[in-house]
Amino acid sequence: MSKQGIGTKCVQAGYTPGNGEPRQIPIIQSTTFKYDTSEHMGKLFDLEESGYFYTRLQNPTNDYVAAKIAALEGGTAAMLTSSGQAANFYAVFNIATCGDHVVASSTIYGGTYNLFHVTMRKMGVDFTFVSPDCTEEELNAAFKPNTKAVFGETIANPALTVLDIEKFAKAAHAHGVPLIVDNTFATPVNCRPIQWGADIVTHSTTKYMDGHGAGVGGAIVDSGKFDWMAHADKFPGLTTPDDSYHGVTYAEKFGLGGAFITKCTAQLMRDFGSIQSPQNAFILNLGLESLHVRMPRHCENGLAVAKFLKDHPKISFVIYPGLEGDKYHSLAEKYMPNGTCGVVSFGFKGGRSAAETFMKHLRLGAIETHVADARTCCLHPASATHRQMNDQELVAAGITPDLVRMSCGLEDAADLIADIAQALEKV
Repeated sequence: MSKQGIGTKCVQAGYTPGNGEPRQIPIIQSTTFKYDTSEHMGKLFDLEESGYFYTRLQNPTNDYVAAKIAALEGGTAAMLTSSGQAANFYAVFNIATCGDHVVASSTIYGGTYNLFHVTMRKMGVDFTFVSPDCTEEELNAAFKPNTKAVFGETIANPALTVLDIEKFAKAAHAHGVPLIVDNTFATPVNCRPIQWGADIVTHSTTKYMDGHGAGVGGAIVDSGKFDWMAHADKFPGLTTPDDSYHGVTYAEKFGLGGAFITKCTAQLMRDFGSIQSPQNAFILNLGLESLHVRMPRHCENGLAVAKFLKDHPKISFVIYPGLEGDKYHSLAEKYMPNGTCGVVSFGFKGGRSAAETFMKHLRLGAIETHVADARTCCLHPASATHRQMNDQELVAAGITPDLVRMSCGLEDAADLIADIAQALEKV
């Protein structure tokens, strides 16, 4: 499967029906699974055999779809979660707990920033936020003896900064910790962070992967490349016996390719239960089957809108990594030569009030707390997703009060531009 193209994997990976079995992934809408003997079920609980006993931990439908996403990213194992927030929480908390520290890019999505800066700090996990543009020296200075991971987004939401994956991976590995990359905006169609040194990849599958605003979900993919036992003292949860799971040592029993996801499933999913419903997983798979077809159109529309806005007299700035002259264009060309995403961020010379007037008069672009699906939508982050941040934190996240985030859908580009033009006339 690794030699097949990304489009073939979008359609075929993860599930191969046998003779007389359903061609489409079946929806196993069941909470529990029957076994003939308690001895057999005991082997499942001891992780001696693979199988299913309760959907809060695992479900066949979910595993088929997770396997497809693992194939798309080039990983060895994956799991689905109830949301992208859950995926990022699990990915970090699986290796960083009370008393530990994480280095993170400052321009990450506002919800993730709040998860790290507020909620996980209450759980005893400390975070240092660094600019994605920091020098190698500044990045290395952010590490502490108790640092357990580095976190960033391929394309930040909504600042649209592009993470220099190789730079962040180099620093993470020099300090003996993994790099976790949220690849939601780029998707594996446009970027596969594992190829550039990332160890764990996360997604809000709610966005482009689903592609139709139909089902909330998340995913975590393990590259299978980070050697946990080589840094055993840093990751006791993976390298020492788990008393809550019959004394299993995940890194020894499941190796590089399976330790991280197995622990995340057997321990965190067991205790927190943020499972994606089988119905949502089925919907997600329908989206994945056309992901390779949709992403180029999103990128084409995003670039067309960015070019139109760039020289408009009422627009103060345009941020789009695929646009020549953009601050992150060279990094985008390196990591995403076939396109970035369909999201464009831009500001108004008239400030916040101009931004709000513009959005109010859009006809095709709906005001939504959403991004990255078939329909164009827009948002004023300072009033919505990043509302909890103060002005200083907003600036660090690459957000100004006049910034509008527009997610270009699959409509005709000419119609999107016409809608934007008539809304700008009202400003």
